Amino acid sequence: MKMQNSVAVVTGGSSGLGEATVTRIVENGGYATILDLSEEKGAALVEKLGSDRVLFVKTNVTSEDEVHHAISQTIEKFGAIHVAVNCAGIGAAEKVVGKDKVHDLGNFVKVIQINLVGTFNVIRLAAEKMMLNTPNEEGERGVIINTASAAAFEGQIGQAAYSASKGGVVGMTLPIAREFARHGIRVMTIAPGLIDTPLFGTLPDNAREALGAMVPFPSRLGYPSEYAMLALSIIENPLLNGETIRLDGAIRMQPK
Repeated sequence: MKMQNSVAVVTGGSSGLGEATVTRIVENGGYATILDLSEEKGAALVEKLGSDRVLFVKTNVTSEDEVHHAISQTIEKFGAIHVAVNCAGIGAAEKVVGKDKVHDLGNFVKVIQINLVGTFNVIRLAAEKMMLNTPNEEGERGVIINTASAAAFEGQIGQAAYSASKGGVVGMTLPIAREFARHGIRVMTIAPGLIDTPLFGTLPDNAREALGAMVPFPSRLGYPSEYAMLALSIIENPLLNGETIRLDGAIRMQPK
């Protein structure tokens, strides 16, 4: 699917991986709606890229009503939805049984709810609209890209909730791709390693350098723009479907 004149919804699109993806989409002639909770950052990105190409809708991805509203607003402004990129997510660091307490069940549920259930919520509601699109010459009606993590495969101590949520994203990629195949909708997942997102922005330089040195090559933190570059490649390559691609410089995370 060509990005030129295609319309995307991007969750978590106000910062990090999502912001880079929105920027890449617009730079390649597409239109994008940002689904995020950060109104200030969302408004700034709309101003930067142009309100004729970008729309911001404050959205909690776990809410059926709010995602419905964001999708309706997108179709009202741009006429259709061809691409959905799920970047919204949160992290967590908590041992199952720590020195003083066991893992807080509410924290576990929150991570699963946002990272996994939120992703599924957007998939189902965006795909419903994609199925109404006229197929292109390849028979495509839409493309869905989800975000997992290297932690889905090598979760570290303290990452039980995060790894479970991202493992769930990986696990549902193939069955949904198989289901949507007859509608011409592809489903892919990107599993980033250590990417220089706002999560790492609070770390001192020496800590960031130490993390980057763990990556075999290139020995640095990844750039959000490299995630966006891969997302665009997935959108435009019709044979990519039903798979999770690691974007990690060959890193394999250690137990801790």
